[in-house]
Amino acid sequence: MRKTRTDAPSEEEPAPDKNFVASLEKGLAVLTCFGRQHSRLNVSEVARLTLSTPASARRSLLTLRALGYLDSDGKRFWLLPKALLVAHAYLASRPEPSVAQPLLDALSERTRESASLALLQDDDAIIIARSTARRSLSTGLGIGSRLPAYCAALGRVLLASLPPEEAERRIRAMPRPRLSPRTVTDAAEVLAIVARCRREGYASNDGELELGVRSMAVPVRDRAQQVVAAMSIAVRTERMTLVEFREAFLPALQKASASLSARLYPG
Repeated sequence: MRKTRTDAPSEEEPAPDKNFVASLEKGLAVLTCFGRQHSRLNVSEVARLTLSTPASARRSLLTLRALGYLDSDGKRFWLLPKALLVAHAYLASRPEPSVAQPLLDALSERTRESASLALLQDDDAIIIARSTARRSLSTGLGIGSRLPAYCAALGRVLLASLPPEEAERRIRAMPRPRLSPRTVTDAAEVLAIVARCRREGYASNDGELELGVRSMAVPVRDRAQQVVAAMSIAVRTERMTLVEFREAFLPALQKASASLSARLYPG
């Protein structure tokens, strides 16, 4: 839940950072609230999604429109291509996406399934590189897609990389809606799955995000063996059982992850 700002900081909260630009925070929140399910939004919808007031949402929307990031018909707003510059700046300046892409392509070609690389962002695993196989999944995932960490294989790997106390705090605090009849939402059960991932070195998902789709993920580590990302592969349930999926693709997934680690952190 968003904290209410006060005129003076309480004893429990530190004094606000004088260098922090709150208006920039609000503008970025508005820019990133658009998505596949929210492609065209009005002021009230943006206010609800960003937990801001309608007046604040309106000012941000109009400013982003004036800057060329949004367009509007007077009632609803939508993103313009200029918004891609924000994502491109990250993709162009960080080594992980470009180094991972050929490895994901090779893994996808070898298995004929889709492969992804993701980082932990708040309560989600955000995809920063992806290769889509001929057998496309109906989820329509792409670079920048966010998957809820509590039930996505990628997210479970990333949560398992956190100190256990922090992982538990985050899991208990995050929303855990039931996305399918198979979604595990109970905090204790999610914690047990994350603990098992921490022990076994991989995580799986069996129809929890989307019925008919199984996924499996492994960590990508740096030279100090710290987890820096997670790599996954997904398969249709009718193609193979979860056991067959693990036996057929886990070694290839682990090999691709190790190759990425070696290329990102040579020597």
